[in-house]
Amino acid sequence: MATFSNVIESPAKGADLFTTDANIKGNWHKQVFHNINPIVVELGCGRGEYSVGLARKKHDTNFIGVDIKGARMYHGAKKALEEGLGNVVFLRTNIEFIERFFAADEVSEIWLTFCDPQMKKATKRLTSSFFLQRYRSIMKDGGIVHLKTDSPFLFTYTDELVRLNALPVIQRTQDLYADKNLELPESLRTIQTYYEQQWLSRGKTIKYIAFELPHAGNLLEPDIEIEKDDYRSVGARSGAKSKS
Repeated sequence: MATFSNVIESPAKGADLFTTDANIKGNWHKQVFHNINPIVVELGCGRGEYSVGLARKKHDTNFIGVDIKGARMYHGAKKALEEGLGNVVFLRTNIEFIERFFAADEVSEIWLTFCDPQMKKATKRLTSSFFLQRYRSIMKDGGIVHLKTDSPFLFTYTDELVRLNALPVIQRTQDLYADKNLELPESLRTIQTYYEQQWLSRGKTIKYIAFELPHAGNLLEPDIEIEKDDYRSVGARSGAKSKS
């Protein structure tokens, strides 16, 4: 990974990550992509299939896959290099430190694809107000957040949070592949990660919601009981779901 020209790793370690901004912050257009095209970030990109798939289809947009696990990210980074995709790169860091790598208004959209639903602790959910507040600090006003998930729990939680905070919904479906009447981006059905294919083979429905994230207003957490998912992730050894 250290030899890949399309992979960026933070030089800051440990406690420094909480206080030190990366040199790349505010400089993605100038130093990395050498254009002013919109930047779309996939958080928890895993093997990078979605970031690479989107980059293949939208050459007028820049994509950044973010994950902490280099062994997974390696596959997407290698594929992008082999295909000469100059509009996709990868950032290795914890999502909790995302504000150290992006400046205000630098990101147009965020994708969350099959992330861990974190059923025990709300602040760990990537669609929680805890994380949405971080996204606000790097996104354009009204930037779009996409969630694609197999988890009924995470979808219900996100749906309730969006409703409670009156966040404008762009598109929403509880069954992506059965909902033929909804006009959706072609990439939603044609780009499938390895894990999405596994969920589909197990008969799980894929849910999707896209909503705008305005800068103004306090973000509230929904105070409701949500039924927990009754299945384990592919290859998981315990009841907790792993990153898909």
